[in-house]
Amino acid sequence: MQFMNNPPTFLFFTGKGGVGKTSLSCATAISLADQGKRVLLVSTDPASNVGQVFGQTIGNQLTDIHSVPGLTALEIDPQAAAQLYRARIVDPVKGVLPDDVVRSIEEQLSGACTTEIAAFDEFTGLLTDDALLLEYDHIIFDTAPTGHTIRLLQLPGAWSSFIAENPEGASCLGPLAGLEKQRERYAHALSVLADSAQTRLILVARPQASTLLEVARTHDELHQVGLENQTLVINGVLPESATTGDALARSLYQREQRVLASLPPALAALPHETLALQPVNMVGPDALRGLFQTENPAGATPVRQDEAVPDIPSLDALVEDIARQDHGLIMLMGKGGVGKTTLAAALAVRLAERGLDVHLTTSDPAAHLENTLHGQLKNLQVSRIDPQAETERYRETVLATKGKDLDAQGKALLQEDLRSPCTEEIAVFQAFSRVIREAGKRFVVMDTAPTGHTLLLLDATGAYHREVAKRMGENGHYLTPMMQLQDAERTKVLLVTLPETTPVLEAANLQEDLRRAGIEPWAWIINNSLAAARTTSPLLKLRAVHEIEQIRKVQSGLAIRLALIPLQEDEPVGINRLSILAGKQ
Repeated sequence: MQFMNNPPTFLFFTGKGGVGKTSLSCATAISLADQGKRVLLVSTDPASNVGQVFGQTIGNQLTDIHSVPGLTALEIDPQAAAQLYRARIVDPVKGVLPDDVVRSIEEQLSGACTTEIAAFDEFTGLLTDDALLLEYDHIIFDTAPTGHTIRLLQLPGAWSSFIAENPEGASCLGPLAGLEKQRERYAHALSVLADSAQTRLILVARPQASTLLEVARTHDELHQVGLENQTLVINGVLPESATTGDALARSLYQREQRVLASLPPALAALPHETLALQPVNMVGPDALRGLFQTENPAGATPVRQDEAVPDIPSLDALVEDIARQDHGLIMLMGKGGVGKTTLAAALAVRLAERGLDVHLTTSDPAAHLENTLHGQLKNLQVSRIDPQAETERYRETVLATKGKDLDAQGKALLQEDLRSPCTEEIAVFQAFSRVIREAGKRFVVMDTAPTGHTLLLLDATGAYHREVAKRMGENGHYLTPMMQLQDAERTKVLLVTLPETTPVLEAANLQEDLRRAGIEPWAWIINNSLAAARTTSPLLKLRAVHEIEQIRKVQSGLAIRLALIPLQEDEPVGINRLSILAGKQ
């Protein structure tokens, strides 16, 4: 594999959930250990299954892997790290500051920013520990820090006093409140990350247009903070040998080859290579050693006995329930690459075909609803919120109000804070709020919604909801966007995931975030299921068997309502195919 040529000391694997980061990092660690290298494998993935891969308990301690001489592993638990980090900041102020201020601090420390920084706080010690560098030839990280985290850590040192004086103005600065003592160590760690002689980042993707666009954004983000030594690995490419006599497999193969032939320019310029889709779970050293084979002998793969697919309705059953009212807000939420845009369009099409008035809108910069719909439909209006334009408008408003009395240094810090991803989510939410009002008279279907943490942050700081409540008084009649999202009669939140371990875990975490914000998801949609599709390909049938456990997990323990969408032979583009996807008979 090209990315393993002359490997530096540090190798970081990064990418969205479910693309195969853990498999690649474990296989790389085994390969280097087999060459006689001393290797430390570190996972910061909240869904880490490194211990399961090697069949032994690892946890947050250096543990020798019995089956691979020369390999040691460590699993950092980001949630546990975040909990300790929060306690370090909040405990000293309890009983000193008013309770509502303490609650506001706790909420600012509840989101993804804090988890990222706490995990970074844990593994910076590994980047800067001279004793470890003497003991190991290579240190491999499963899940790298994001460009967002690195940019936060590059902020000027004066941010701590700025937070103290302007607590309501901080969106992503809050989690930095406990880092002053570590700044020198972080500066050293960041210099190691940016040194191409010491560090290589491997961007991991699947052969899907949406996933590759996500990775292109990650590449740009990391490039902007000085991490230049990047390479791309596209994992899970269906080999042509697996397509014989199977229409679904052949269609999938052709779709993937078209995607590979038209990579985003930024990714095409990187060193890149592909890995074949594997018929088995990547568990155990023997399976992992086979991951780097250039062609998987899928035709010779024995077919396991099929497991029964759980009896789960199609998307049309959810449409039937939604259409009992003639208006309402439908929000599709989930991680990138799970198919939210396509499913939002399919839902909107089916509702419009029933003669209902529908407005379909998105804020996804990678979404091209016009290309997805390929035409117009009576009763269906389509719009797009431009995140960049909305964010710029929001920044200008904040600078003109909260920033008008700040000195030059304060304004500079506020401008830095306003460049964070939280700012974009808040700005887009405000744009969504203008559309939400329509849901009292028609259906509004929204693709790409703000995270639960952002909603909580808005509510905790009183950005809108509390201000309205204060103005209207106890007896006033008012309805804020936050109140509408919390009203199950007015709003239905649909969580979209794939039938794979990490995407299901990420959707479950999002569900908990939303519940903390007082929003109960109405249904789940499991998209692109091989188990629900008709396939005779031995490789795809084996992949389908592995989906059953995750489907049952969602059905029995996570979702109140559930729809299962089979992987489509024809790409779901155009009104007719979108209607078929949603269950039209």
